[in-house]
This record gives sequence, C-alpha cells and structure tokens, in this order.
Amino acid sequence: MTTTLPRWLADIPAEQPYPLAFATVSGAHLYGFPSVDSDVDLRGVHLLPLPDIVGLRPPEETITRSWRRDGVEVDLVTHDLAKFCGLLLNRNGYVLEQLLSPLVVASSPVHQELVAIAPGCVTRFHAYHYLGFARTQWKLFEKARELKPLLYTFRVLLTGIHLVRTGELVADLTRLYGGGPPYLKELVGAKKAGEHGGLPGGAPALDVLAGDVDTLTAALELARDESTLPGAATAADALHDLVVRARLG
Repeated sequence: MTTTLPRWLADIPAEQPYPLAFATVSGAHLYGFPSVDSDVDLRGVHLLPLPDIVGLRPPEETITRSWRRDGVEVDLVTHDLAKFCGLLLNRNGYVLEQLLSPLVVASSPVHQELVAIAPGCVTRFHAYHYLGFARTQWKLFEKARELKPLLYTFRVLLTGIHLVRTGELVADLTRLYGGGPPYLKELVGAKKAGEHGGLPGGAPALDVLAGDVDTLTAALELARDESTLPGAATAADALHDLVVRARLG
C-alpha cells in the first residue's frame, strides 16, 4: 500500500444515510506526512431532512463510522450543516481545516458557499485552538516518545502562526518548513515510513525539541497579540442565511 488515496473514496458519500454537502480528507494526508499504514480520515457535512429537524425524534447531528476496506482503515465523521456552522463560528480550527482541505472527495454548491464564507470565520483568537492542540500533542510525545505527536505539535504551532499572521490556512507541514527548525523535513521523512514509530536515529535531543516548541509557542502567542484579524467572526449572518436556504431548499 502507498500513501496515495484510494480511488474508492469517491464512492463513500453516496453510501451515507444523508446527502453530504461535502467530504474532504483530513489527518496525516492533509498535514503532509501520511505513512504507508496511515488510516484515511474523512470529514464533512451532512444535510438533515426537514422532518428530522422539526419532529420529535432527536436528529443525528454528528455521525461517526469506522471500518476497513482493502486493508485501509477509514474514519468518517460528519456534522449536520447547522452544527458545523456553529463550530465554525466558535473559533474551531478542526472544522476550518476540514472545510478548506484541498483533498476534496465530494462537493456541492453549499460546500462552495461555505468556502467563500470561511474568511469571515477566521479570528486572531483561533490561536487558542492551536495552542491547546499543541500542548496536548506535546504531552503525548513526552509520554510515548513517538514521532507522530511530535510532528503534530510542530504542525499545529506553525499552522496557527501562519493563520493569525496572514489569515490564510495552511495545514500541510511541508509548506511551512521555513518557519520551523531545520530538522523537520527529516522527521517527516521518517514518519512516512511508519505511523507509530519512534524518533529516527540522529534526531535532536529532547531538550532541543522542547526549546524549539517553546520558541514556536511564544511566536504564536505574539502573533495572536499583534494580529490584525478581528476578535470575533463576521460571518454569522451569512452562515445563518445559508443554513435556512439549505433547510428549505
């Protein structure tokens, strides 16, 4: 198996219980360091029918499924459109990355409109999402000494710095090498050889890694404080209008 995405991913949206506004690939494939044994993380938005929303039965706002096909583990999570839009307005970097992922499996006019609205959801306080994510991943690395959480730590810090400085979301670590330590490219190469491997030979010592993580954490905090991005999303009305039209349409 290679890190190329399987062609049968395109069949999955039609197999779901509700129509999908979009489905994209997230996880290691989006972040630029999929391993030969990486699973495929599919994320997206489903459209609940009106009777499910207005009736007495609780609607399925979030659907989660995992299965294996042709030796590949697939992890699928979709949110109802209204829930997804609420997350977008709540400085949630996860859903922003899913929406703007260039690895598109299924799209629609609703998806295209969401992408167009997305810049109005970006705030300088998205920095808190990336700071929190980085802390969690660094703790995992300290406990297990695995390469994956270490790369996640660097990826989220560099993505967060770039986002709050420029307003542009770049989730692919290989496009952010210039802002990080010089050994990142070597670590990414090692990660591609196995999903759960440890640090490769010649990797920097723990104190060096910790120092670089501290430096990037401080850079993200400074970028947040100096950012010209708004402090709150400006797209609430546009998203409300989109949800209403999608529901009634």
